[in-house]
Amino acid sequence: MTGSKRIYALDTNVLLHDPTSLFRFEEHDVFIPMTVLEELDEKKKGASEVSRNGRQVSRFLNELIERGNGHGISNGLELANPEGVNLKRGSGVGRLYFQQRTTNGHGKADNLILSAVIELRDQNPERSVVLVTKDINLRIKAKIYGIHAEDYENDRALDDFTLLYTGSTELSEDFWEKHPEVQSWNERGRTFYKLDRRDDEDWYANQCLFLPGENSVELRVLHVDDVKATLVLLDDHSHSNHAVWGIAARNREQNFALNVLMDPDVDFVTLLGTAGTGKTLLALAAGLAQVMDQQRYREIIMTRATVSVGEDIGFLPGTEEEKMTPWMGALTDNLEVLANPEEGGSWGRQATNDLLASRIKIRSLNFMRGRTFLSRYLIIDEAQNLTPKQMKTLITRAGPGTKIVCLGNVEQIDTPYLTETTSGLTYAVDRFKHWEHSAHITLRRGERSRLADFASEAL
Repeated sequence: MTGSKRIYALDTNVLLHDPTSLFRFEEHDVFIPMTVLEELDEKKKGASEVSRNGRQVSRFLNELIERGNGHGISNGLELANPEGVNLKRGSGVGRLYFQQRTTNGHGKADNLILSAVIELRDQNPERSVVLVTKDINLRIKAKIYGIHAEDYENDRALDDFTLLYTGSTELSEDFWEKHPEVQSWNERGRTFYKLDRRDDEDWYANQCLFLPGENSVELRVLHVDDVKATLVLLDDHSHSNHAVWGIAARNREQNFALNVLMDPDVDFVTLLGTAGTGKTLLALAAGLAQVMDQQRYREIIMTRATVSVGEDIGFLPGTEEEKMTPWMGALTDNLEVLANPEEGGSWGRQATNDLLASRIKIRSLNFMRGRTFLSRYLIIDEAQNLTPKQMKTLITRAGPGTKIVCLGNVEQIDTPYLTETTSGLTYAVDRFKHWEHSAHITLRRGERSRLADFASEAL
């Protein structure tokens, strides 16, 4: 290995997190320690996402070796894009190197990897050697030994989570003065506006706009291009006569959410917010209204990312639905609010519960591959624990007439190696903001109780 290019030594968790990471270091070279290959071999069995990724890495490595006709492994294998995988990358292509001999000893895998990287650095004093790992402790160990170590960040949706699209924007008080030539009209009981777009108005389709104060107004962007923007006046769901399945919006963001949840032209909705902001309640209320009253969808399907996403749930007794029930406490709690008829007493409540239960199906993420949902209202709870690849797997299940609602709080990520900027939910929000049939709302205010509000601030 010669030249000024850097050498990136990859840890096992990087390859299991993103199998295409092999090809994402542009013109620089990649080094794989023997211990990493052994760990990949241990992870390849099973139906989990990690096992699938492990098998995919092995296929990539085998393809690269076969492409080199079994020769030149010691001289490095060219890291050209694999067949059928179109990765956006620069013009440079690095080479892949393997550890030529195993490290003496049978210590901890992290220490063996570290030993291999130290040996690599000593063999290439003229080059910069970087250990790439998602394991914080291994990065600390590497820095103790004077090895430069980095997290794998190529899959970050954005550099800073605070830059994430919020879905709503406050307008300036002189908004109408800045747009003197506004066309307005009424159609099917709704008010529309068409106006010239200014350079500082960086709007997206289905973005919610609000003007606070005495002349308060709430609008949603329907269509936008470089010159014009079409806006629609939002329905006011804060009053009981416009409540959705008995649920009225308690703040501005909840009203935005109910508007996009009830719009049949919006196929994909993401709701971000801390605990108690009403994400699950609003999504369920809108789903029940459109399944039971409007009959727009056949049924509600609810799933969530269990902490051990994709792992076996067989140790729990019963059917798939019964196995998932312990994870669905949020669904049970919210149904108690939604299934509370004013008349009929306990018999009426039981009848309502049975009716709603017949139209709400609980499904496990394990069995989503290969399925297609037709005319369903699909709620994905705890979506912050999904990787971008898992998010893609779920969203591509949608057939004609299906609406998908993703709920999550990125401050409560439980999946190892996922962060606020690499979560599948963050990824979906950022990638879908340009699409005219998607909407995103960040819910800010908790609406549970004064006790919960104080606890969230003080504790």
